[in-house]
Amino acid sequence: MPKIPGLYVVATPIGNLEDFSSRAIETLKNVDQIAVENTRHSQKLFKHFGINTPLVLLHEHNEIITSKVLLALLKKNQSIALISDAGTPLINDPGYHLVKLARQNKIRVIPIPGPCALIAALCASGLACDKFIFEGFLPEKSIARQKKLQKLLIETRTIIFYEAPHRILALIDDMLTVFGPQRYVVLARELTKTFETLHGDNLEQLKIWLNSDKNQQKGEFVVLVEGSEYLNPYERDIQRILDILLSELPIKQATSLAAKITHEKKNKLYALALALTGK
Repeated sequence: MPKIPGLYVVATPIGNLEDFSSRAIETLKNVDQIAVENTRHSQKLFKHFGINTPLVLLHEHNEIITSKVLLALLKKNQSIALISDAGTPLINDPGYHLVKLARQNKIRVIPIPGPCALIAALCASGLACDKFIFEGFLPEKSIARQKKLQKLLIETRTIIFYEAPHRILALIDDMLTVFGPQRYVVLARELTKTFETLHGDNLEQLKIWLNSDKNQQKGEFVVLVEGSEYLNPYERDIQRILDILLSELPIKQATSLAAKITHEKKNKLYALALALTGK
């Protein structure tokens, strides 16, 4: 393929190498340089496909400086490809600063689409795909994680997160605290790889399922949460009761009274009250 100057944003496989498009392979073979997140990781992929193009490191710690260096090369009519370790670049990966600089300087940016874990998981989840939000990785500490989840408590769109294996159980526990046991969640694990698993259930049963098989706690996760407009009748009743109480009482009093009426945990109701009042 002819080498056209510009920045190529190239998606790479998230697991199965057969998902690597011929257009992506040819692009990487023909550009002047490839900006990679991790040379050791990318070299394995390049060796398999016979890609010998020079590499330059671009990761979260050097992204701003390296982006300026690459911009100077782009201004000299070089062609540069940007990839991440796996999947579509910029989706929870470095590259935003480089693409923004290129666009600001009227450099042509050419997308070479392909695999993306969150889209692959969403399409196979059985959850609503017409409206969704992607929140990436949640905070590592439980308190901060729960605060973030509380802000999403009454989000009506499908909510998508990424999560690492060593935090998946902690995340489910925090979701149980904030969303309650009946919220429906789908776990997509090791997508396109040998042990690919997609499993959906309410949070209470999902925790039991994860604890029953440690193998299901391994690998990289996409976590998909059904939006609050799909709450079951019991949860809708709780929200309706709290709504009525909040119209007449301060948050603490409304929460306390709602807990007595519904026998639901106060911390969950307090989080819901905050979300309902926008505080």
